[in-house]
Amino acid sequence: MKAGDVVSDRYVVQSHFASGGMQDVYLATDKLLNTNVALKTPQAGQADKRFARSAKFAARVNHHNVAKTLDYVEEGNQRFLIEEFVVGENLELKLSRFGALDPHLGARVLHHLAKGIAASHHAGVVHRDLKPSNVIAEDGVNLHELKITDFGIATLTEEVFDEAAKDGDLTRSTSGTIRGALPYMAPEMMFRKPGDHPDKPSDIWSLGAMMFRILSGEYPFGVYLDAAVNVKNKTRAAWPAFMTSNSQYKPLSLELQAVVEQCLNYDPASRPTADQIVKLCGELCYINVERHVGTIDHFIQNGYSGFATGDSGTVFFSMESAYGPRRPDAGRNGKIVYSKFPGTPRDRGHPIVVVD
Repeated sequence: MKAGDVVSDRYVVQSHFASGGMQDVYLATDKLLNTNVALKTPQAGQADKRFARSAKFAARVNHHNVAKTLDYVEEGNQRFLIEEFVVGENLELKLSRFGALDPHLGARVLHHLAKGIAASHHAGVVHRDLKPSNVIAEDGVNLHELKITDFGIATLTEEVFDEAAKDGDLTRSTSGTIRGALPYMAPEMMFRKPGDHPDKPSDIWSLGAMMFRILSGEYPFGVYLDAAVNVKNKTRAAWPAFMTSNSQYKPLSLELQAVVEQCLNYDPASRPTADQIVKLCGELCYINVERHVGTIDHFIQNGYSGFATGDSGTVFFSMESAYGPRRPDAGRNGKIVYSKFPGTPRDRGHPIVVVD
């Protein structure tokens, strides 16, 4: 499709936005409502009936943390899914700059992702391909607005996995969709047999695997075929020491690690439900205020504390507030993200996380 094409005499294509393993995504304008939408169409070789069925399932889900399916159009031999257009970046891109999220921001991400997954499970929809690239967050560093996307191809994804399983070893598939999902794929999905239908607990495993990476900066089992081998052998990366080495962050980090450990239980029946995770997150004590970006100006007290200036003015911070594998300095690691709290003579920055 090209700019100016019109679908259903309503949706005007603006530009090609992205391509996935099973669909092309276009930015379009809804002429009736004068708003932007995501227009998705299956790539060649994908069954149209699967696409239609996925759209009908996704339309059941209505939650703030899920990109809403708005419409479905059949025009000639083409099929189109119209979805809420979410402005921002996916979590994969965010992680490339953060490395690892501090436990306060990580807890917020977990809480809201669990809410979105719970809403979809209540509607009888299992995603089956949860990964950071399928979560959109607003531009910037706050991650307050989170939307899970691609529920509109959940059924399509299921049948792609079913087809690959018929060959006897899904993990050796050359499908880009499957290879991209492997680092977050539940064992019952990886090693399924024809006729097996992994259900809601598979999304919980994927959430746990995502959160392991979000909190640690590392894939829990590696990528591609390595992920399959390590899942089968129950060989998982260790939690990094920086999560618990600072007493200010240790209690919340340990609570988050405990939730992730439950999600990564090899027995699907022993994993918590999304509702239970939402409840657990509601009992966590985490900072839920705006984040700012700043650059370190200089240090005082022999490097024990310092000052940074950014979009919110100048703040004072202690190195005790620093979190993550990279320590702030006035050079290469001088760009930081922080929340700001009242202080005299300068407001205080906490937590302090180095970003690219």
